[in-house]
Amino acid sequence: MKFLKHIRSKQKLKNDDNAEVRTQSSNTAASYTKRWRGYNLLAAKAPLDELQFILQEIFTYVCPHALDQSYLASEESMIEDGCMLCDMRDLAQCAMVSRRWNDVAQNVLYRSVRIDAVHYCEREIDLAQKRKRKSFLEKNGVPKDAPAQRLQLFWRTVHGNDYLAVKVRLLKTPYMTRETCIADLARTVSVLPNLQYVDLPEGFFSDEVSSHTLKQELQARCPDIRKMKYFAGSEESFMALSQKKYWQNLETIELSHLSIEPSTLLRVLGTLPVLRELKMTDLPWLDDSVFESSPRLPAFPPLQRLSLDSTPNITAAGLQLYLSSPSTREALTTLILTSTGILPSTLYTIISSAPHLITLSIVEEMSRSFPIDPTPPMTSHSLQTLHYEITSSASAHGIQRPAESHYDYLARSVLSSSLPSLRSLYVRDPTFPESLLLTPPAPSFASHAPTQRGFQQSLDIYSKGLDELEWNFTSVSPPSALGKRGSASVTRPISAYRMSGIDGTGGSGGGLSPPWGGDARKSVMVGNGFGGFLAVPSEEGGGNGGSPNRGHGKRASRQDLWR
Repeated sequence: MKFLKHIRSKQKLKNDDNAEVRTQSSNTAASYTKRWRGYNLLAAKAPLDELQFILQEIFTYVCPHALDQSYLASEESMIEDGCMLCDMRDLAQCAMVSRRWNDVAQNVLYRSVRIDAVHYCEREIDLAQKRKRKSFLEKNGVPKDAPAQRLQLFWRTVHGNDYLAVKVRLLKTPYMTRETCIADLARTVSVLPNLQYVDLPEGFFSDEVSSHTLKQELQARCPDIRKMKYFAGSEESFMALSQKKYWQNLETIELSHLSIEPSTLLRVLGTLPVLRELKMTDLPWLDDSVFESSPRLPAFPPLQRLSLDSTPNITAAGLQLYLSSPSTREALTTLILTSTGILPSTLYTIISSAPHLITLSIVEEMSRSFPIDPTPPMTSHSLQTLHYEITSSASAHGIQRPAESHYDYLARSVLSSSLPSLRSLYVRDPTFPESLLLTPPAPSFASHAPTQRGFQQSLDIYSKGLDELEWNFTSVSPPSALGKRGSASVTRPISAYRMSGIDGTGGSGGGLSPPWGGDARKSVMVGNGFGGFLAVPSEEGGGNGGSPNRGHGKRASRQDLWR
């Protein structure tokens, strides 16, 4: 009996423990349910617009390239890090969480659509093998055209769902896809009524027959296009802008090798009310007459960005006439001049006429030196980025290259503090940063009080020689006190020590550290194989404090690497 009683007592204790566990589980589940209901009540009480805004911000971090609103081609608007296809897949999976998430994710996913050729991650290695069509006789297989299939799948999606088609604003495709899949691209744009930008094949801009159907679909179904190019052969399409009145919301136009009259150019540009960027390349007939006012023709429109390339008949007088209009003077923020008739010596007249100019670029090949006549410095309180890429012509002869005098003028303009807002400077002279630091200070014997010379702001200088492919970065800081030179943080060495250790009094004036021997020494600069330089001591005995056996001596410090 005692044995049975002991068994019943153990069974009772076990049942009590199970009941306690079930009670704790039910209490925990109830607390979770109550907490989840509280979250739902808070979400229901919160404004719907705020929740959608928060979700949209989160989704843009999941798929960063969805924020791309630029009118640049697919290969020019890639993000630096990450895989665009994987990010788009993650955002598509977020859309399947709930209906609320689905609505917000679709707005982000379909606004700026990007079709890439490959995955920019390790996943592409496995997918490339799976895409190959293998057979019994051919083991290697022919890879499938993945971007073409993605374009077809995208067309099927927007063709069957009108509510998704109206969300698409930008469509970017790889170069080979838009060149070989013109028919698929035409079918796709025919169902996108709110499309603003699409990557188009090169033949589209020259009115080739292969792109005729695509152009008709784009003109009829996509009236909100914002960027277009016109190359040689598309003169009729360019003139049709003023006749048929399509694409009235064009913001950016590029003209290259067109053969039209200046009056035709003004009539077409006058029919585009929101035009803000214009690029004209290789137009030898273009001259200053397009900037003149005429009662029979519309005036040259005010622009935010004007780019002139290979237009030798455009001079500084014409641009100054263009900037004489108040609306034009207030609108222009970016000016790019490449191989034009505008000389660097007349650049100050243009800068002074554009009070809101932020970016200026001039690229010229000069055969003559800078004029000897006194020229005012370039003065602007708004200019932040300056591309001053002046090179010497191959036909120029003489000891001094013509470009050197032009960079002397640039150095005088920078040191005169007439460009206080300048932050970035691009030059084609690798020694230009040193010229800003090695400028002689005001003479101490002058009768008047010394004045502050030099620039007053930190300046990022990007320099590149004629035989270099990449820019060398140099950060130059202004002088810390009156009569002192500024400092620089460079990516290449600057020799700043004296070549002789004897000063005018006969004493040792070398400023080198003791490990180098106390006095200044001679050295040569040799490359280290990684774009930098190594300081190699000369073979003379005095270079290391006169020690004849410096190769076997003990090093005095870790920095003394040559003993």
